[in-house]
Order: sequence, then C-alpha cells, then structure tokens
Amino acid sequence: MRNIVITIARQYGSGGRTVGKMLADELGIHYYDKELSKVASELSGINESYFVDADEKVKRSWKSKLVSTIYDGSLKKPGDADLTSDENIFSNQAKAIKYLAEKGEPCVIVGRCADFVLKDYNNALRVFVHADHDFLMREAGKVQSLTGKDLEKYIAQIDKARADYYEYHTGKVWTDALNYDLCLDSGKLGFAKCVEAIKAYAKVRFGEDCLL
Repeated sequence: MRNIVITIARQYGSGGRTVGKMLADELGIHYYDKELSKVASELSGINESYFVDADEKVKRSWKSKLVSTIYDGSLKKPGDADLTSDENIFSNQAKAIKYLAEKGEPCVIVGRCADFVLKDYNNALRVFVHADHDFLMREAGKVQSLTGKDLEKYIAQIDKARADYYEYHTGKVWTDALNYDLCLDSGKLGFAKCVEAIKAYAKVRFGEDCLL
C-alpha cells in the first residue's frame, strides 16, 4: 500500500475512533490514538505522562489566549525551563505525527490536530466524522452511564474541550469543513460505509492501486 496517512477528527459519539480502527484493520496498517503519546515520548525523551496529561485537553488559563500560540513547528531544547510547557508538548507531539507521515508506512491517526499538522503533506487524507444529536446520544450512551440532559451536557463538554484545544494550537475552527478533505456523517452512513467512503476517496485522489 502507498504511504498514505489518514487523519480522523471526530465528534464525541460519532464513532470516528471506531471508523479509524476498522479502516486500519481492514487495510492492515498501523493505528495511532493513545499510542501516539509513546511515539512522541520516545522521539523527544520527555516522559510519556506529559503527553497523556495534555491529550486533547484545554486548560482554563488558555481560554484568555486561545489565538496566541498557534503551532509553528518550533521546539524547545533539553534543559530549557519550559521544556514541558503545553506548547512544547504539542510541538513534540506534532513532530511525532510528521515522523509517522514521513516514515514511509501508511497509518491512521485519530485526533491531536493531525489534520492541521499535516495540512501541507500531499500524502495526508484528512477526515472529519460527525453525526446528528440523536445518533451521538445513542452511541455515547453505550459507553457512558449518563442519560438525558446529563449525557447531552457531557458530550457538549468533550466536544468543547476538543474545539478549544484545536483553536488554541491552530487558530482555526475545529468543525470548519475547510480544514478537511472529507466530512462524513456516520449517523447516515454507518461505520462500515464511512470506511468504504474513505477508501473510495483515496482511490479517486491517489489512484485505484493506492490501497494495494
């Protein structure tokens, strides 16, 4: 298979993670979600716990400066006082994403603003998975003990955290279709057809034999 990196951003409850795992399994390629923290740690020498703690979370103090620290690729040197700052942790995570994209092996990467980090990479296929309210509630309810308004509030909180994290590091709006190559409604398609849609798009863009 050609070196294609498929990034998947997703609303909570849309099944974007499930779609990504199904796609990776079907194509026989690597799948990176939480595993990305380990890669970033190994490349940077920074303890993995720092990457886990910062994983798609936005700190309250960030809200007053959401557009002031857009990722520019810069990295701190070992010994710098702010080596484990939120910005440098993100930069090292982005370095890991670029490493995977340049490694020569196809893979699926879920979340972590990977679509923005790889926006200038010709081998990146950037996907956003979303769904309507009822579908999100139904799917989220399968893994959460909450119901009704409590579940609705929980979903909103998770998505707001992801949106704030995205805006803080990229200066862009997380749900803007212009950030992605392909936007899929998993509520209308179902997970299996989302996988098929991504594969079909890849063949149109990269060639019929790109997945072989």
